[in-house]
Amino acid sequence: MSLPQREAPGARAWPPITYEDRAWASTIPTDLLSRAARERMQGPYGAAVVPEIGDLTPTPSRGVAEAAEQAAAAIRSFDADSGVDVAPFAAVLLRSESASSSQIENITSGARHIALAEINEETRSNAALVVSNTDAMRAALMLADGITPESILSMHHALLRSSAPEIAGRWRDAAVWVGGNGYSPHGASFVAPSAERVGPAIADLVRFAGRNDLPALTQAAVAHAQFETIHPFPDGNGRTGRALVHSMLRRRAVTRAVTVPVSAGLLTDTDRYFDALTAYRGGDVDPIVETLAEAAIASVANGQLLVADLRTLRQRWTDSITARSDSAVWKIVDLLLRQPVISTAVVMETVGINHTNASRAIDRLLTAGILSEVSGRRRSQLWQSTEVIQALDGFASRTGRRAAPSET
Repeated sequence: MSLPQREAPGARAWPPITYEDRAWASTIPTDLLSRAARERMQGPYGAAVVPEIGDLTPTPSRGVAEAAEQAAAAIRSFDADSGVDVAPFAAVLLRSESASSSQIENITSGARHIALAEINEETRSNAALVVSNTDAMRAALMLADGITPESILSMHHALLRSSAPEIAGRWRDAAVWVGGNGYSPHGASFVAPSAERVGPAIADLVRFAGRNDLPALTQAAVAHAQFETIHPFPDGNGRTGRALVHSMLRRRAVTRAVTVPVSAGLLTDTDRYFDALTAYRGGDVDPIVETLAEAAIASVANGQLLVADLRTLRQRWTDSITARSDSAVWKIVDLLLRQPVISTAVVMETVGINHTNASRAIDRLLTAGILSEVSGRRRSQLWQSTEVIQALDGFASRTGRRAAPSET
């Protein structure tokens, strides 16, 4: 989609962040630091103060506002089309969004390892983190009707309860910053608001996110940028903030059945994404709204290809299988579209059949070439749909990537 030239912010300017001086008390023994580092830490540092936006109305330039509405319409259309097959595709698209959002933070894993982690058969940490991000996205959608500080904490808890339980679902109580060094915020490119400002800032953000008088995609983009500026957690801000976008889109009924993998669009140019967040902090909403709109359009196109690939697979499988309409084989076929690695136990639990019938159904799919055994397993016997895994990896490869992330 080609977007018109943006107008200068001018009268449309958004209130920029300001800064306040804060004293720094280092927890690192001074004798472990260089003289230059000790001197730098003696003075105050500047921590951001975010403006209250709860009652403000963002007014992006005309071209960007139109692009946001076009993107919202494209999301609605994709949601309606994919929702026809909501059972398998909702899970696939949710996982794809979670994987893309995680990749923005340098957390990468292939579709096979993610599928293994979902059934607790994978020990690689990145795959487990992507699964946790899927849990956070799912929590965001379940809580969409009431976006509150507590629901945001629930998203964060779902994200980090396994990998960092000590901070999961808790606002930070210390300074956080981007860039610079790890022992003090002096020299950082951005220092988030002081910890005591987090609660009031989130309450104001929730008030903004709960309004119904704003264009939905513009509202979600601004809320996301405000959330990232508040940076309310020690870790997981980016992934939680992108989950918040989906919660807001669901609340405003832009999506009803599936999750549009917007993060896959953001992933194609992460430098531009982070530059847009910086511009927002300077008082310009256009870049973040434009970036999210273009990401949504790109994600819809990529998601359409993924859904088409999976529909083609399912039709080919249907043509190659001879079974009664009430056979468990058909339920396993649908299961494979959303969970491409299975075990006998997974089939028994999901389909609701005994071990004998599950084994027979799996054997039929092996004979038909739809399943193959996962090699190299010592603990348990697993089977996979290589074609579904290839479709999911194809989706990931189409996202591309132009830069490494600079914040979490």
